[in-house]
Amino acid sequence: MLCTMALAQSVKVVADKIIAVVGDKVILKSDIDNTITDMQRQGVEVPTNARCLSLEQSMGIKALVLQAERDSLPVTEEEIAADIDNQVRYFIGAYGSKEKLEEISGKSLYQLKEDFKDGFRERKLAGAMRNKIVDGIRITPNEVKAYFNKLPKDSLPYYESELEIGQIVAYPKASREAEEYCIEQLNEFKQQVESGKKDFKKMADIYSDDVATQKQNNGQLDLNRGQKGFDAIFMGKAFALKEGQVSSPFKTPFGYHIIQMVSRAGDDASVRHILKIPQITKAEIDATLAKLDTVRSKLLAGTIQFGEAVSRYSDDENSKFTGGRKTNAEGSTYITIDQLDKDMVVMLKDLKVGQFSQPKEFEDERKKKGVRIVYLLSKTDPHRENIKDDYNKISLRALEEKKSEALEKWFNEKIGTYYIKVDEEYKNCAEMKKWTNPTLAVGK
Repeated sequence: MLCTMALAQSVKVVADKIIAVVGDKVILKSDIDNTITDMQRQGVEVPTNARCLSLEQSMGIKALVLQAERDSLPVTEEEIAADIDNQVRYFIGAYGSKEKLEEISGKSLYQLKEDFKDGFRERKLAGAMRNKIVDGIRITPNEVKAYFNKLPKDSLPYYESELEIGQIVAYPKASREAEEYCIEQLNEFKQQVESGKKDFKKMADIYSDDVATQKQNNGQLDLNRGQKGFDAIFMGKAFALKEGQVSSPFKTPFGYHIIQMVSRAGDDASVRHILKIPQITKAEIDATLAKLDTVRSKLLAGTIQFGEAVSRYSDDENSKFTGGRKTNAEGSTYITIDQLDKDMVVMLKDLKVGQFSQPKEFEDERKKKGVRIVYLLSKTDPHRENIKDDYNKISLRALEEKKSEALEKWFNEKIGTYYIKVDEEYKNCAEMKKWTNPTLAVGK
């Protein structure tokens, strides 16, 4: 919810009033209005007590911020700026372009970022204070068991079969001739754009091998100089360009590119690019298959461990950080069949736990040809949640409950040390009792 709420909060309504005060922090009626509007925009069911819940959440954040300021918790401007940049990139992706975002908000990107600063600073401070409160909280096996035993048995979740999968991925190296052909094509595209004969946007739509940006926005990307996880070479080439300028062809791990700078404002830029991936021949694929077949033989003989093989032979940068384990969209290494590509499903069909597949050719999400070995580390049968098979999941939930109890205790002890004022309209909310009833707070 916070993802789009920030945009709504940057455009305050005219009629407004203070509905709560925590210390020297105020909460406006428009803050709650914007939260409700945001829920409706996302299609979230709005409960009847949504305004009370939103106010209680906002007051909790203000209390955490006050204590964080008292304790002088360190939150840097760089951290806040990075969070704002991530938020803005989310908005640009959601609305399609920087221009569309500015049109909808009625503000420039710079103005939006300035509007976001206070809200993001508060959330960062509140998060730091929460972490300080729950830091060091651990949970024992007996506590996990006690937590699980009190759960209603008819409400326990049912899990489909889950797998832990490792992979070693190798991408065949294209011939020099294939690489030179890509460079020739890109030089020709550059010449046609610079001469005015062709439009870069249309050429990206027709010729680019980058399926993702081609389908989304005619090869357009919105960048920020401090953006994490983006190829450094691509970023450097992009920010070296002036508006309208087209780069010379250059190489990244994805292939060969040319970039056109569309617009730039400080560390933010919109560019278009064309990607050409050198064609891979059958001979190059066969050579890579043979290479991974040798790796598989070493794994079967036990002369090399899987993690070491990933480190030495895998070209998949993401899996190197997980010891070769695949992860799903949530970052979990436990994956259901429906989260796998169809070729991998076929490879796993006859594979037993602890076995390595034969190396097989495949195409990744960018249509880049590769070869991979799949390793089935574990597999669960479909089952109702139980403490034997699902201990890790249960323990995480039990730990979160213990942290929530610690936070609740902290609030009850600290509320009495703050000046609290709540508008008459909200005083009858059940959620306001701990904020307005002196008996629930220490020190009042």
